[in-house]
Formats: sequence, C-alpha cells, structure tokens
Amino acid sequence: MYYVYILTNKTNAVMYIGMTNDLQRRLYEHKNELIDGFTKKYHVHKLVYYESYKNVKDAILREKNLKDLLRIRKNELVETINPDWIDLSDELFRNVFA
Repeated sequence: MYYVYILTNKTNAVMYIGMTNDLQRRLYEHKNELIDGFTKKYHVHKLVYYESYKNVKDAILREKNLKDLLRIRKNELVETINPDWIDLSDELFRNVFA
C-alpha cells in the first residue's frame, strides 16, 4: 500500500503533504524529527489526513494534486474526515497494534 498524507503543526498553521509506502515508519520519522527539512524546522508532527492507494503512480499523482490545491481547499479536505483536526496517528497506531 501507498499513502498520501497531510501533517500540520500544533496550531494547524502550516501543512505538509507527503507520500510513503510505510506510513507508520514515516510518521515515526516526522514525530522524532529524524530527517532534516520542512517538518523538522516547523515541528510538523500531527497527522490530520491520509488516503491509501494500491498503485504507486496513483499515490504520486494524488500527492501532486493535493500540493496544487489552495490552502482553503486543503482545509476543507481535512475537515471531511477530521473536523476537529485531531492527531490521527494515535488511532492509526492503536488499530495496527491492537
């Protein structure tokens, strides 16, 4: 599986859109600031949205499409599944390790 995801910081002021084939590993890297870059610099650790794909090309295309959206459209997308902007990684990890 491949995942397209949206992260934000504690105040929801900045967004990061990424794609990975291992969402748990990638979230661990973001949350522990293991990789230099945007998410480390701005402390972007909160998973607020994700989608899964079987085909890597579909995931890459979706990631590019999301990055092109205006911020208001990204907000609306997040709010379709996460109106309170909670960190979904807690639920995601709980379901995997249950």
